Amino acid sequence: MTDSSPDQSDRFTRGSIVWPLLALAGPQTATQLLQVAYNLTDTFWVGRLGADAVSALSFSWPLIFLLISVGAGMTNAGTILISQHVGAGNDDRLGHVAGQTIAFVGLLSVGMAALGAVFAPQLLQAIGAPAGTVVHDLAVTYTRVIVLGMPFTFGFYVFMALLRGWGDTKTPMYLMVLSVGLNIVLDPFFVLGFAGNPLFSWVGLDGLQQSLFTATGFTGFGVTGAAAATVLSRAAAAAVGLWLLFGGRVGLQLGWRDLFLESETVTKIVRIGGPGAIDQSTESVAAIVMTALIATVGTDAVAAYGIGNRFISLVWLPTVAMGMSVETIVGQNLGSGRRERARRTVYVAIAILASAFIVASAITVWFARPIVGMFIAGPEADPIINHGATFLRIVAPTWVIMASYHMMNGAFYGSGSTRMAMGIGVTTLWGVRALVAVVLVLVFSLGATGAWYAIALSNVTAAITGAFFFFRGRWLQDVLRDGSPEDTTPDGNTKATDS
Repeated sequence: MTDSSPDQSDRFTRGSIVWPLLALAGPQTATQLLQVAYNLTDTFWVGRLGADAVSALSFSWPLIFLLISVGAGMTNAGTILISQHVGAGNDDRLGHVAGQTIAFVGLLSVGMAALGAVFAPQLLQAIGAPAGTVVHDLAVTYTRVIVLGMPFTFGFYVFMALLRGWGDTKTPMYLMVLSVGLNIVLDPFFVLGFAGNPLFSWVGLDGLQQSLFTATGFTGFGVTGAAAATVLSRAAAAAVGLWLLFGGRVGLQLGWRDLFLESETVTKIVRIGGPGAIDQSTESVAAIVMTALIATVGTDAVAAYGIGNRFISLVWLPTVAMGMSVETIVGQNLGSGRRERARRTVYVAIAILASAFIVASAITVWFARPIVGMFIAGPEADPIINHGATFLRIVAPTWVIMASYHMMNGAFYGSGSTRMAMGIGVTTLWGVRALVAVVLVLVFSLGATGAWYAIALSNVTAAITGAFFFFRGRWLQDVLRDGSPEDTTPDGNTKATDS
């Protein structure tokens, strides 16, 4: 064991907790917003191709999200191990863990890319894309290009996860700016080419547009172009990220030898990352199930559900970022033996978010109809607005409770208690949500309102269950020492090593 640099090892394990949390969460919130920009950019330009193209993307995204969630769950193992090694002062292990995570997730991404590309037609048909239609064909093409580019996507995700564990969230944010910026530039040309591309008109270059089209005849690649632009943008970010890692320019130093897989480390990565992958995959499956249930009510309810989720996903970005920050700080403090400080980190994060969400929830409940109305207009908008406003008024009051659950969940992940986090998520969050929705919608015929109450109830049950395990204290162990529950006192402190 070697000593970490004082600046890095003390940054999150001593002094104030508030400012380190905010310093990590700020760039991560920006990164999450930029991730949303990917989907918005693709949707905007593909929308110029017509309704079939937009529908194709709508069918593709649940499947792509499901595949990506597996890799994203595995990258969490890198965050956990790096953060705890930093806290423990194990500088000599950082490069090895980083290299093993990159190599294993890289191999996983190649396998998933192959399976996704081969079975895309059948999987999309299972989701609901009707075989033999233009929508299905476009969805297959888009999905195959995206999944074949998954090694680049996963490479970028691994880079962000490793840097997050180290305590650097600014560098990933800068790379996300590069990636999104490149996607914004490439999308209009890859999708529309030079014919019918409104970008030239917007900047007053109609003559140049005509000249380029006359010279090349390029009309773009359509939906395939949107997928290719996204893959190239992520590949550029992944390449820069790997260059930074192997060059030792971001604190972590690794060499090519670190990429040769070792069974002991890979086993630990799978043991820690596997439950997270299952948890995130279950989330995507639950979303598909909820959509199918709400579809039995009608298309207006489905539209309202989509609008409500889009709004909530924007409001929820700081919570996601804060949860990742808790994961890093808890991991480093447990690695250094400061278990009580790890617990206090969760309390501080909950206090910050609770004060914000009390206000956000009240505003959302009061202005529910105008909020939904911002996303939909026209003579047929009223039924959708009614459903959407009811959705927000039922779910928004549970945001404070749900934010508390996410902070506790971040602590579980930071400690490496990923099986506990998975169990809570799969059963009391996604499981309860789907089961209660089935009962209220199909058995008691409460319609869309039944689905909204199922979502609210699942938020509460997950938070109550999470609090039980949080205060039980067995998560206050670190995966480096592989401590057992008997190694902790009732208050969660280590008998011999706490400081």
